[in-house]
Amino acid sequence: MDMVTLVSILLTLSAAFAYLNFRFVGLPTTIGVMFISLIFSMAALVLGKLGLVNAYTFAENLLSRIDFNETLMDGMLSFLLFAGALHVSTKDLVKIKWTIASLATFGVIISTFVVGSLTYFLLGFLGMEISYIYCLLFGALISPTDPIAVMSTLKSAGISKSLETKIAGESLFNDGVGVVVFVVLLGIANQPEQMSASHVLEIFVLEAIGGIIYGLLLGGIGIYLLKSVDNYQLEILITLALVMGGYTLALDLHTSGPIAVVVAGLMIGNHGRDHAMSETTRLRLDNFWELLDEILNVVLFVLIGMEVLILQFEGKYLIAGLLAIPLVLFSRLISVGTPISILRRVTTWPYSDHVVKILVWGGLRGGISVALALTLPAGPERNIFLVMTYIIVTFSIVVQGLTIGKVAKKLGA
Repeated sequence: MDMVTLVSILLTLSAAFAYLNFRFVGLPTTIGVMFISLIFSMAALVLGKLGLVNAYTFAENLLSRIDFNETLMDGMLSFLLFAGALHVSTKDLVKIKWTIASLATFGVIISTFVVGSLTYFLLGFLGMEISYIYCLLFGALISPTDPIAVMSTLKSAGISKSLETKIAGESLFNDGVGVVVFVVLLGIANQPEQMSASHVLEIFVLEAIGGIIYGLLLGGIGIYLLKSVDNYQLEILITLALVMGGYTLALDLHTSGPIAVVVAGLMIGNHGRDHAMSETTRLRLDNFWELLDEILNVVLFVLIGMEVLILQFEGKYLIAGLLAIPLVLFSRLISVGTPISILRRVTTWPYSDHVVKILVWGGLRGGISVALALTLPAGPERNIFLVMTYIIVTFSIVVQGLTIGKVAKKLGA
């Protein structure tokens, strides 16, 4: 199966699932297509068990040719992050900069260790002896909220602008920090003798701080180029080049591509929109990136739904995954509640009474967690954490994603 055929099949399935959802299911697009994709995948599994192997073989063969981690982390992610950042106001972000900074850094680190520690005891209780460092790796990959899942869900959630900015702002930055923490812990797991404190600090500076600086440079170049021309086709092409070329170069420079693209997107979406674009360009650029964002989101969530076909389900894995759902929510409560409790004491910025509850329930996990889980070294740990991650992500997107609007409305947020 060549690449053209592969992409054709994937786009056709995405369009078909989106159509079925629009006509007969009526869920928000991304959640609906993932739900239908999950049903399609489970039906293929059942058909395979019944001996009708063609349907299962076709689906499994399709997935075997798609590297989910590479497709998302080195492909779709840059476009989706840039598209999301384009429509976030930097003025609103600046007002709550300490909230976002604390949640995206200390919150992720706290959650990593709380999830990792609780998972270590949970798996031990279930008779699965997994080393503590691998449990921390699970904590690192499941702790960041997924900006793709979060921002696609917020479109229809109907929550207040202030809360929407907090949730979106945190999700845009904490995935980059989460990846850095994951990389550090993976290095400790694979080569503990080489991971000194100075090496960890070096990785953090290169990835996180370097990503911000590189993103500022990228955004500045983009604004200069956009300001020097008035041709919306060319300006859209410039933004595409910045995203693709900039993200690829960031990976080669060993700095955080996600953080760089987010920073560049914020700059172009705010300063660039006000000072470097005509009204026609603003309209065309927004339409282009909104359409691309919608298409890639649909394809991504179809892939997430189909990933169930490659998992090795066992009874203990399923139990561990289901028990890990409240565990992860509890860890989210600790990692969000602690920084906000401190900020309430040291800042004058008003926080609503239910902000912690909304941030906990609105902190969706998504494709990034699945992609990171797939990078774990082959072994029993990888199989266990892949199943656990998939169960948590599915619950997060379907249950939390569908109810966050109702929860916010009930709490008056």
